[in-house]
Amino acid sequence: MARLLAIDPGRSKCGLVLCDKERHQVIASGVYPVDTVLDQIRHWSSSSPIDQVLLGNGTGSSLWRERLQEQLQLEPELMDERGTTLRARERYWQLWPPQGWRRLLPRGLDLPPVELDAIAALVMLEDHLGRPLEWTCPPPIQNRARTVKV
Repeated sequence: MARLLAIDPGRSKCGLVLCDKERHQVIASGVYPVDTVLDQIRHWSSSSPIDQVLLGNGTGSSLWRERLQEQLQLEPELMDERGTTLRARERYWQLWPPQGWRRLLPRGLDLPPVELDAIAALVMLEDHLGRPLEWTCPPPIQNRARTVKV
């Protein structure tokens, strides 16, 4: 099994998607705080090696490139991530179509109920492979309601 990892890096969180290249399937994903990303990658690579890493060239990519090289001995390939967040919104609705009253809203007005970082990583991965992937792992977890103190 050839396993590819895509990373959408950020300052406070990163989107990760692990796929089986031969089966064209997403096998693990998540949005992780930056201080847990390397541990998560170690966990995923403990069962089977990761053959290739794709890293978005946006926020903090040079720092993440160094961390992956020095701490995990992985050589990431930089990917252009311009527009991936916008495309991730559309890809989310393709994977998990709106239900109930949400299906009546125009797509442009309805925001997905989850962080899109993992889906942005998926978009980069699909661009690299030149084909859509089947999402076989659980869908991203919905955002919790945020309380604003006044």
